[in-house]
Amino acid sequence: MLESVRMDKIHVHTYSEIEKIEGYIGNFTVTIRKKARYVKDTCNGCGACTEICPAHGYDEFNQGLNPRKAIYIAFAQAVPSMAQIDMTKCIRCGLCQSVCELKAIDFEQEDEFIEEKVGSIIIATGWDEYEPPKGYLGYDIYPNVITQMKLERILAPNGPTTGHLVRPSDGKRPKRILFVQCVGSRDLNKNTYCSSGVCCMISIKNSKLIKQHYSDSEITVAYMDIRAAGKDYEEYYTMSRKEGIKYIRTNISKVEEDPETHNLKIILQNTLSSEKLTVEEFDMIVLSAALVPPKGIKKLQKMLKLETSRDGFFKEFHSRLNPIDTNVPGIVLAGVAQGPKSIAEAIAQGRAAASSTARLMTKDKFEIKLIRATVDKEKCAACRLCELN
Repeated sequence: MLESVRMDKIHVHTYSEIEKIEGYIGNFTVTIRKKARYVKDTCNGCGACTEICPAHGYDEFNQGLNPRKAIYIAFAQAVPSMAQIDMTKCIRCGLCQSVCELKAIDFEQEDEFIEEKVGSIIIATGWDEYEPPKGYLGYDIYPNVITQMKLERILAPNGPTTGHLVRPSDGKRPKRILFVQCVGSRDLNKNTYCSSGVCCMISIKNSKLIKQHYSDSEITVAYMDIRAAGKDYEEYYTMSRKEGIKYIRTNISKVEEDPETHNLKIILQNTLSSEKLTVEEFDMIVLSAALVPPKGIKKLQKMLKLETSRDGFFKEFHSRLNPIDTNVPGIVLAGVAQGPKSIAEAIAQGRAAASSTARLMTKDKFEIKLIRATVDKEKCAACRLCELN
């Protein structure tokens, strides 16, 4: 990211969103809303304003596991490294203005609209984590039932606990941990698709990481199927089993919490053995939730006049022969914008997308075949639905 910002021919618009896209291949006009930070570009990210700010808000980057100030830098490696103000939490006390030596605080700053002329567009929207319904396996009711994204922030060296594994209820280290797979995916009532094995590999990776740091941890993975289809993935899965991580093929239907210890009790049965139902107790449960299309994808879809598949991700020109291009010339897909995929697959598709747009932009001309619909007046019912679309 930092390297990209330093390149002359790359314009990076942070804290911004697309408002409007018009035009066609070679002549797209993109209107960008640059949101007001209420901090001028002269800010050097010294952090003096953050230290003195008395108001607190929700830390989105750390999944709400810790608070942050009303004026803050998004995260440690943010580009650019400058502060921004959450006006929904700011009390306008003016303390940040009084300590800013560069006079960078501007409470009157407004959103700015920028127009960019581009020849082609690469859609790389990424993904959101599926949000389980409140109460599902105790989620959002019992504090020690968390998702993989929260566990990632807990285990991160720059996270709220500086990489120390603790459970949210009391800050103690959980010794017995249960990972529950396929939450929100492979389910006819939620999302029918599999997240390309990403959830499986994240569970294996995080369980191995915990085991490396805390060898006395007792980790169980409750799964329907372990899908480790990438290169060396099966070997990685086998290594985790050799390290003592227990895998049980089962379905978890209910979680109950002990109100005194905040430990979590479940009933499970290994469907690959003749064992009877057993009651197990865990210190923490981690839900491996599905990859879902990001918020705002429908707005982008309407602007670009693209199609989406049943799963809500953008539809490619051809799922097998051309998974990069869309049905609109000059607009291509990269990464999870097209559907769930691993990091390796996303990188490969990103490079393919760059190659596809480069091939188009090196031409002096691009011939667009105009396909025009005609109306058979004898069969037309005059419903006018075609005019609405």
